[in-house]
Formats: sequence, C-alpha cells, structure tokens
Amino acid sequence: MNTTNQTTGNTTADTNTHFGYETVSGAEKVQRVMGVFSSVASQYDIMNDLMSGGMHRLWKRRLFSVAAIGAGSRVLDVAAGSGDIAIGLSKKMGPSGRVVLTDLNGPMLAEGARRVIDVGLLPGRADCIQSDGTKLAFADNSFDCVTIAFGIRNFLDIEAGLAEFYRVLKPGGQFICLEFSRPVLPLLDVIYDAYSFNMIPLIGEKVTGDRDSYQYLVESIRRFPDQERFAKLIRGAGFEMVKYENMTGGIVALHRGYKI
Repeated sequence: MNTTNQTTGNTTADTNTHFGYETVSGAEKVQRVMGVFSSVASQYDIMNDLMSGGMHRLWKRRLFSVAAIGAGSRVLDVAAGSGDIAIGLSKKMGPSGRVVLTDLNGPMLAEGARRVIDVGLLPGRADCIQSDGTKLAFADNSFDCVTIAFGIRNFLDIEAGLAEFYRVLKPGGQFICLEFSRPVLPLLDVIYDAYSFNMIPLIGEKVTGDRDSYQYLVESIRRFPDQERFAKLIRGAGFEMVKYENMTGGIVALHRGYKI
C-alpha cells in the first residue's frame, strides 16, 4: 500500500484533474496529495496492516519473488514510502546489490530512510533521494529494475511516469508495478466497495484522526485504470512482454514489462 504523490509530467499545473471524486486543478491535486501523505506518514505501516488485514505483506512477497534481480543489481523503488519494498528487494540482491528509494513526499521518504538505517542498509547498500516520479533525477539506462507499489495511481500524469521508468531502465531491465485494481470474482466488487467506503475511512479516523485522507485513498483506487487499460498504458510507454496477474480476486494486480 505504499502510496505517495508524484507531480507533473506532460500535464500542466493548470489542467483540471481528479482528487478522488473531486475535480481540481493539477496544482491543487499536488498540494492536497502531499498533505495526505505528510499526514499519515508516521502511522503508515500500522494502517497498511489494519486496512488490508495483513494481506499487503503477501502481495509484496509476490513482487519480490518475480523481481529479476540478483547479486550486483541496481534497483530503483519509486514512491518508496516507508521502505518495505526496498528492504525486501535488497535482501534478494544480497550485499553487492544497491537499491535507491525515491519519493517526492519528504515525511514519507524520511520514514523510509529511518527503516533502511534500522536494518543496516544506509549507508552502503541504499540511497534515499527525493525526486518527482515523472521527472526522475537519474541518467538514462541506470537501473536493472524499477518498482513501484501502490503509488502510481497518485501520479498527476501516469503516462509521463511510465515514460520515465522506461528511460532510466537499462536495456533488458524489468518494470514491476503493484497496484489496486478491479475485482474479477462475482460479488467481490460489492463486498469490496462496502468495506472500502465504510470501514477504511473509519479506521483512518480512529487510528490517525484523519478520515479525509483515507476517503481520498479509497476514491483514488476507483479512478485508477483497470488491469487491461493499465497494461495498455505500459505498452504505450515502450515496454514489451507486458503481463499482469490478479491477486485476492483482482483487488490487487501485479503488472510487469521489459525494456527490450
């Protein structure tokens, strides 16, 4: 459930866009999404466990298992949040691998830095760099793998973000995206909607005192493209061998593509 804000690419700050179900300017969305994640940063991991019943750990474990990385790999984790993806990828690479955490939101990146320091990855095996996911501060062909978990739906310009991921990947590199998607099992969408719109904002209010931020998170999930439409966007950015797998009945999907 790593979720964080990334700002403009081809979309200008004056263009109207969506903040959940509201129509707002691009500049306002940037400001409001930054506020959401600054507000929840300190209790982010606790909320992820409560909202998903711990399932987010299984979804992320699957991401680690499909990551085509090993000793000496260089990985970029975008919208790195509290650092759990970066830590899991680093374990798979071993001591010779290096992972870069990037996030536009300062408080979230600080949480990630604290976590990687606690497990002994920083300094030495990790870097934390504040950067916009649609304007990444890295050279072309820099990484063997680019990952993003539960963050791309907050981008103001998803296509610009995908183009940047493609740019910074080395030829042969792998892109992996874990994101909420559309339930595919009968009646699951009804149950999921009832839980999401009623329980998640309530949990957010009780635990963090911030109901509105979690109301936005639920609405942002519903506005995100479904599995096939998102796969089409990934192909449009230049990736090949694009595929996805549904988890928990399609509540979450894991998309993969390669820079050939």
